[in-house]
Amino acid sequence: MEVVTHDPVGRAARKLDPREGKRRPRSRVPATAVAGVIALLLSAGSALAMTLARAAAGKLAFSTASAYAVQSQPPAGSCHARGTGVYSHPYRRCTPGALNPAVSQSTIARPICRRGWSGTVRPPGSITAREKRLSMRAYGERSPASSYEYDHLVALSLGGAVNDRRNLWPEPDYANPSGFYLNPKDRLEQSLHRMVCAGSMRLSQAQSLLASDWVAAFRRYG
Repeated sequence: MEVVTHDPVGRAARKLDPREGKRRPRSRVPATAVAGVIALLLSAGSALAMTLARAAAGKLAFSTASAYAVQSQPPAGSCHARGTGVYSHPYRRCTPGALNPAVSQSTIARPICRRGWSGTVRPPGSITAREKRLSMRAYGERSPASSYEYDHLVALSLGGAVNDRRNLWPEPDYANPSGFYLNPKDRLEQSLHRMVCAGSMRLSQAQSLLASDWVAAFRRYG
């Protein structure tokens, strides 16, 4: 015969062995095995979290900022460039990069791969000149404005946001330029643009290379 009793609150029934008058003992898993499984799950969870974090970091936001309005800039002294001279990187928290929603892999033939297209979307100098001064203050730069290029981190020619502070920063330029010259980042942008328009590199890869570490990309593609 099987005896059924109820717990103190009367919600669940326990089945008792009438011969023993107590609950049937459950088989136990060794503590070391349990600890091993937990460690494995935690390790897998950490790896997954890291993978998701890296994937999220690689996604750039699309911008809706107007090319015809002066955009606000980070507070003075809140940004700090990494590296020196023409091989500097912008501060990721201030300038992570941003994208132009009008440009995509499926439409590159019409906008960015059409000669002269970048000039049709570039913000007016009257707008960027004011933004550049504010951006220099944000980065703590005190040299003459002519020593810097107000640079699109993700180039316009590769679908970078047109006038978004997340995609613009005061990039150190050559101190004494003479004649026709291009700084290393400009040369990289031209190289990546040729590959994207030739179909040997996807647009998203080129954008990620510029936003994540353009100096490393220059060593490989520049």
